[in-house]
Amino acid sequence: MSPSSKSSKAIEQEQLRYRYKSIPKPLLLSVVLGCIAFGLYVMGLGNFIDKHFGGGGSKAGPSEHVGHGGGHGNVGGGKRVVGYFVNWSAIFLNLQAAKDFRLNFVLSPLDRGIYGRKYFPQQIPVQDLTHINYAFANVNKETGEVYLSDSWADVEIHFDGDRWDEPGTNLYGCFKAIYLLKKQNRNLKVLLSIGGWTYSPNFINIVSHSWRRKFVETAVKLVEDLGIDGLDIDYEFPTTSEQAEAYVSLVAEVRKGLIKLAQDNHQPITQYKLTVAAPCGMQNMKILRAKDMDASLDFWNLMFAGSWDQVAGHQAALYADNPEANSVDKAVRFYNLQGIDKSKLVIGMPLYGRAFANTDGIGLPFHGVGEGSWEAGMWDYKDLPQPGAQEINEPRLGASYSYDAQKRLLISYDTPAIAQQKARYINSEGLGGAMWWELDADKNASTGKSLVRIVKEELGQLEQKKNELDYPKSKYDNLRAGMPGQ
Repeated sequence: MSPSSKSSKAIEQEQLRYRYKSIPKPLLLSVVLGCIAFGLYVMGLGNFIDKHFGGGGSKAGPSEHVGHGGGHGNVGGGKRVVGYFVNWSAIFLNLQAAKDFRLNFVLSPLDRGIYGRKYFPQQIPVQDLTHINYAFANVNKETGEVYLSDSWADVEIHFDGDRWDEPGTNLYGCFKAIYLLKKQNRNLKVLLSIGGWTYSPNFINIVSHSWRRKFVETAVKLVEDLGIDGLDIDYEFPTTSEQAEAYVSLVAEVRKGLIKLAQDNHQPITQYKLTVAAPCGMQNMKILRAKDMDASLDFWNLMFAGSWDQVAGHQAALYADNPEANSVDKAVRFYNLQGIDKSKLVIGMPLYGRAFANTDGIGLPFHGVGEGSWEAGMWDYKDLPQPGAQEINEPRLGASYSYDAQKRLLISYDTPAIAQQKARYINSEGLGGAMWWELDADKNASTGKSLVRIVKEELGQLEQKKNELDYPKSKYDNLRAGMPGQ
């Protein structure tokens, strides 16, 4: 197909892809796309948000619960290694203004995921993973509809090898690239993660039966349309007993929807997976009806939690001196006491560091958070330790940090030694595996310091369960055909 016969949209995408590769000053692109985002906002994005995220919805009681995900998890079946692949859309609400001429309600799409980080699906270390959680889908606060938050990145962008002249309605974007990874790595499962911190306020009407029904209908349809292996719900966090009960109902109803999808596709009823991202802070853990939820879940991804409100603290320590403080071990024992088998608990591990500025050390007061890799106070693991800082491991607590005495800057993060210690803890406690937030922040495996690789090798045998490639009712023609020749 000649360039002159391509659509204007196709030409724009090729030009944009070229600019990603060739322009040496990402600041220029940041300003340009920030201005575009501002223009979209002025032309009516505010009305779009009001329309699609308004309140309302009738209330209804909990539904019947089903139990096709509970039990003893994956005893003897190998460990899971779950990695979050992120792809944020251009407009973010309620985020602190970034630097370099960005407007206070716009985070340039160059800043994260496939944009500024230039981290594409083809770079995912699939040989070190059993699951990818694709973050995040959004949910309509008013109706419960689950939808993609960045359709251009998710299903439209053309990568190398994608044709512009294919007839029909076809899947492109990151989901096509990830489907091709699944074809090449049959042990790789992909789940769509719904919610996250930014979108969780849109779960406010979870107590409405009609809201949950729409959630299930649209979320399960995305599994079929996108060629993925299940769903991960990241609701942060229920705050009332009514919301906690509705969360039990939601995961039960989603499980029913996934079972029906499996039956319709002539697959085992356990083919499509359902997981949640679960809190590790006691206040949020206690509200959950964890045992009731567990009956519908394949496993739990435990988000790491630390203690740092008043002093510079560890963000994801295995253990804590203070019995009131958060720790990985404390969360594991809490969920296990609720009746959840340890083999279903997957331990969250950070691929970033949390900074504390103007402090004299761990456990001491701080003032401010300083700079970061992409946002204030947050550093990619691959950028650590910073020049001039000393790394300090505390194996007694299963925690580590770096400290620059001249700058009085402390950054809490996991070093290779501590990550390896956590992997040994996972094995000794019979836990389900490790979960990483987020993959693009890791060091390359060639450095010998990739935390994902180090933990995978320490865990030993990984879970072996074949993914799904057949999606006969997908709305995308090339996916229904199985991406022949690719």
